[in-house]
Amino acid sequence: MARLFLAINLPDDICEELDAAATPSHALAWTPRQQLHLTLRFLGEVPREQVGLLAAALAQVRVEPFLLALSGCGTFPPDAKAQVLWIGVGSGHPRLYQLRQRIDDSVLRHAIPADLRRFLPHVTLARLRNGHPASAFQPLLKRFASYESPPFLVQSFGLYESELLPTGAVHRLIAVTSF
Repeated sequence: MARLFLAINLPDDICEELDAAATPSHALAWTPRQQLHLTLRFLGEVPREQVGLLAAALAQVRVEPFLLALSGCGTFPPDAKAQVLWIGVGSGHPRLYQLRQRIDDSVLRHAIPADLRRFLPHVTLARLRNGHPASAFQPLLKRFASYESPPFLVQSFGLYESELLPTGAVHRLIAVTSF
C-alpha cells in the first residue's frame, strides 16, 4: 500500500518566508521547508498496483492556470484539542475549487473512497508535540492572523507518497500534472 496525497508546490520565496517564521519550540514540530506544500486532497492508503493508473488519470485533469495567495491561519481541529497549525488561502480562487472537483471526479472513478470532510486547502506549518497543550498555538495564531503571501501562479499539482517514519513523514513526488 502507498499512503498518497495531492498538493500544489509552493514557490521557493514563500517556503523560505514560512521556514524563517519557524521559531524553536519544545511544544511544536515545524514542517521542514522542503515539505511545505498546499494540500489539495489526502487519498490515504492506495494499493501500489493502482498508483500508476491513478497517476495517468490525474494527468488528464485540467483547469486554466490561476493566481493564488496564502492568507489566514487556523488549527485542526479548531478547538482546545488542536494538533496542527496551518496557513490557508483566504477565499481562494474559483479555479482552485474547480481543480479540487476535477481531482475528486478522477479519484472517484478509480474507486478510491471520497474524503467527506469540507475542503480546506492549507499548508501545514507545525504539529503539536505529545503532551503539550493546544494553547501553545495561541501566539502563532495571533502572529499569522494577518499573514498574506505574494500571489503565485498555479499551473500544476503533484501526486505524493508520504512515508511515516519515527523521525517524521517523508514525502516523495510520484507524478506532476501540468495544466
